[in-house]
Amino acid sequence: MAVEKFKTIISRAVPLPIENVDTDQIIPARFLKATTREGFGDNLFRDWRYKNDGTINEDFVLNNPAYSGKILIAGKNFGSGSSREHAAWAIHDYGFKVVVSSFFADIFRNNALNNGVLPVVVSEEFLARLFSVIADDANAQFRVDLDAQSFEIVATGEKVNFDINAYKKQCLLNGYDDIDYLLSIKDKIERFENERV
Repeated sequence: MAVEKFKTIISRAVPLPIENVDTDQIIPARFLKATTREGFGDNLFRDWRYKNDGTINEDFVLNNPAYSGKILIAGKNFGSGSSREHAAWAIHDYGFKVVVSSFFADIFRNNALNNGVLPVVVSEEFLARLFSVIADDANAQFRVDLDAQSFEIVATGEKVNFDINAYKKQCLLNGYDDIDYLLSIKDKIERFENERV
């Protein structure tokens, strides 16, 4: 599945200062019946967004009109638990392009990268700073530059760099999935094969 090319993002952010958010909290198991990626955003954090009677939980951040944006700022250890790819589908389908945390579960991080969502790892100190900035100003803007591998608080210019696998970076910048990437180097593959004959 090819995804939209990742360009530099300047956006507000949604704060989720909860640690150890697992994939069942991101997308509850009862919603895993669909086989296509569409529609999962409707049930992102379903059991936190809605009360038991189905009414909106106005206390949950996604239901707070003060917050919006393409960036989710999450607490430490985001995406733990089961390996369901649907968690990344739900985050992407909801509209988030970037998730920031001080630690991601490995499988979630890879699933996110494979589905057009950039997981940005920052220090715990910088993560706390981001939550503080948003608490002071819900309209604060952040810049995510994948090419430069930097995350910046626009108003103050505070900036950190993040790591990303070079192959996954290339895929995100070009909107490639693994098959698209192979097709992009088809000539090189054919040349290599011909040289081996």
